[in-house]
Amino acid sequence: MDTLNTIAVARVQFGLNIAFHILFPGISIGLAWMLVWFRVRWARTGAPAWQATYKLWAGVFALTFAMGVVSGIVMSFQFGTNWPGFMNNVGNIAGPLLAYEVLTAFFLEATFLGVMLFGMRRVPAWLHLTSTVLVAIGTTLSAYWILALSSWMQTPTGYVMADGQLIAGDWWAVIFNPSFPYRFAHTMIASGLTAAFLVAGLSAWRLLNAPADGAAKSTLHIGVLIAAVLAPTQLVVGDLHGLNTLEHQPAKIAAIEALWDTRHGAPLVLFAIPNGRKRTNEFVLQIPKGASLVLKHEADAELQGIDAFAPDAPPVAPVFFAFRVMVGTGVLMLALSWFGLWRLRRGAAAPRRLLWIFAAFTFSGWVATLAGWLVTEIGRQPWLVTGVLRTDDAVGSVSQASLGASLTGYIVTYSIMLLAYVVVLTHMAAAGSDATASAPAREPSS
Repeated sequence: MDTLNTIAVARVQFGLNIAFHILFPGISIGLAWMLVWFRVRWARTGAPAWQATYKLWAGVFALTFAMGVVSGIVMSFQFGTNWPGFMNNVGNIAGPLLAYEVLTAFFLEATFLGVMLFGMRRVPAWLHLTSTVLVAIGTTLSAYWILALSSWMQTPTGYVMADGQLIAGDWWAVIFNPSFPYRFAHTMIASGLTAAFLVAGLSAWRLLNAPADGAAKSTLHIGVLIAAVLAPTQLVVGDLHGLNTLEHQPAKIAAIEALWDTRHGAPLVLFAIPNGRKRTNEFVLQIPKGASLVLKHEADAELQGIDAFAPDAPPVAPVFFAFRVMVGTGVLMLALSWFGLWRLRRGAAAPRRLLWIFAAFTFSGWVATLAGWLVTEIGRQPWLVTGVLRTDDAVGSVSQASLGASLTGYIVTYSIMLLAYVVVLTHMAAAGSDATASAPAREPSS
C-alpha cells in the first residue's frame, strides 16, 4: 500500500509541475506569432499605436516566457528524482529529443528575445523585425521537439532493443510517429486559441476602463478574428486526432466514451457518472449508436470497450469528464468568437456586457488545454511509454514523506506565482498601451 501511495504522490507532483508549466507555452507560442503581425503593422504604417501595441504585448510575452522557463527547469529535474526509470530505459531516445529542443529552439528564442525586447532603438528596423520572427520560429520549434517526444511516448515507433536499452533504429519513425502530426497541429491551434482569447480578454478589460483606447479596440478585433478562424479549424483537427487515437490507442477512446463493454452500435454518451467499481454508467444521457457513427461512420460498427483492455485499461472517470470539459469549453469559445465577430463587424463598438464576457474568458484557453492534457496523459495509463514502459516501473525511491513535503511546497509556490502572473497581466492590460508609449514613436533607422 505504501508503494502505491508513493507512486500516486509522485504522479500528482509531476502532474502539478507539468500542468503549471504548459500554461505558459500554451500562451507564448501563439502570442509570438501575433507579435510578428503587430511588428509588421508597425513597420508598414509607422503608426505610434502599433508601436505601443507591440511594446505592450512584447512585455506580456517576456513575462510568460520567463514563467515557462522557470517551471520547465523545475520539471526537468523530476525526471531524475521522481522517475529515474524513464531515462534509464528510454533516455537514448528522450535525451536527444530534449537536447534538440534546447539547441535548435531555446537558444534561438533566448538570443533573439533580447534583441526583440532591448534592441528596438539599437538595431536596424529589419533586424528587429527579423528577431521577432526568429523568436516565433523558436517557440514553434520548441513545441515541435517536445511534442515529438510526447507523441512517441503515446505511439512509440522506430525503436529497437539493445542490451536491455531502447535505442532509435529509425529517427524518422521516432519523430514522425503515428500520432505526432495530429498532436502537433492540435497543440499549435490550441495555443493560437489560448493566445487569441488572452489578447481579446485583456483588451476587453482595458476597454472597460478606457472605452476610447483605439489600440485596445484593434487588438480586441484581432483576437476575436483569430479565435473565430481557429475554433472551427480545431474541431476538424480534433476529430482527425480522435480517429488517429482510435486506431493506435483504442483503450483511451473507450475511456473517453465511458464504454465498458465491447459492442456494436455503441451509444454516444453526452453525460454520465461512470462507476468504476460496478463498471457501468449512472444518470446517462446518450445518443443511441452515436459513438459508432462518429468514430467509424457506421451506426452498427463495433467499438472495443474497457473489457478488451483490462487490466491495462486507463481510469474512466477522469478521462471521461476531462474530455467533456475540453470539448465544452471549445464549443463556448467557438460560439463567443463567432458572436463577437458578428457584433464587432464594420468596426462597431463592443457593448459593455460583451466586454465583460470576453474578460471572463481571458484564460478559457487554459481550461481547455489542461483538460486536453489530462485526457492525453491519464488516457495513456498504466503506461509511461505505451506498450514499452509501465509507469510503476519508472518511479524512483524517494520516500512518500519527502514527496508530500515537496508537493506542498510546489502547491504554495505555484499558487503564489500564478496569482502574481494574473495580477501583473491585468494591471498591464488596465494601463494599456499608453503606458508603453512615452518614448517618441518612430521606426528604428535602417
